[in-house]
Amino acid sequence: MSQLSIFVGINYLITIHQSEIEPLVEMFQRCKSNEKERETSMGDSSGFLLHSIFETLVSDLFHRLSKIEGNLQDLEDEIFDERTKSAKAKEINLLRREIASLRRTAMPLRSRIYEITNEIQKFSKEDIISYYNDVEDHVDKIIETLAEAKETIEIYKDVYYMLSTEKANKILSILTIIFTLSIPITVISSFYGMNINMPGRIEAPFRFLGPYTTMFDVIIVSLIPTLLMYWYFRRAGWMNFD
Repeated sequence: MSQLSIFVGINYLITIHQSEIEPLVEMFQRCKSNEKERETSMGDSSGFLLHSIFETLVSDLFHRLSKIEGNLQDLEDEIFDERTKSAKAKEINLLRREIASLRRTAMPLRSRIYEITNEIQKFSKEDIISYYNDVEDHVDKIIETLAEAKETIEIYKDVYYMLSTEKANKILSILTIIFTLSIPITVISSFYGMNINMPGRIEAPFRFLGPYTTMFDVIIVSLIPTLLMYWYFRRAGWMNFD
């Protein structure tokens, strides 16, 4: 939201902002096209019109806040759902940025409203302090909810990081075990791949399976240590990935 400057006097109110502030533009268009809306927003004084402007800005903050709360709820369901495979880091960071942006808008707004409430009565004949007190309560509610949302999104960030780390560790553990189990096969097959005579080779006298003797010898000799290692890993609980 663009920075808003307001000049107010007994018979005038001027707003200045560099870029369009959508809630104010919509409010102006409603007042321009609807006489009843204009009377409701402007009242009988510039002080009441200033209250209407604040109320419009606060309503827009409530709308943006409700969207953040909805996104937080959806994010919670997805983070703790094991069936969800898509990465949520970007979505978490976008929500963090949106919460921070809303806080940067709400905090100065509360300070300005507090300051104006003590001085605004002189711009109106009717008692408008109660209207400003209502706006103060609304802004306080927004800031309180934003503080809770900020704490919640930080928790989600930590949980997502922990779950992602745990998932990566499981994958690395599985790959490590697969690599470890393949070591005996790799070592034994590399020995038998050497260009020298060894027991079980075709040149050896052990040819009870004909030309396939060496192949079966290598398979059997390789499987024995692999199965022993698998049995030991299971017994030690190293292959429990639940």
